[in-house]
Amino acid sequence: MPSTSNNNPSSRTQPKDNVYSGVNNKGNIWYHRGDSVAPGGSYYYANKDNSYYYQNSNGSKYYNNGKGYSYYKRY
Repeated sequence: MPSTSNNNPSSRTQPKDNVYSGVNNKGNIWYHRGDSVAPGGSYYYANKDNSYYYQNSNGSKYYNNGKGYSYYKRY
């Protein structure tokens, strides 16, 4: 599973409905829906290599490597 700890964005926006987005220093796009950019809401990473990862607010997780492999964990 890819590391999602590198969310130091070069740009960050806070549109309405508590949705935050940005681009980290590797050029990957991230979104977070919740009260802040801290853990607890749902988030989504779309990577330059076409892989993506998301976690829902209920704790379920999904990863797709963009090459046919995917992983889902339900809580």
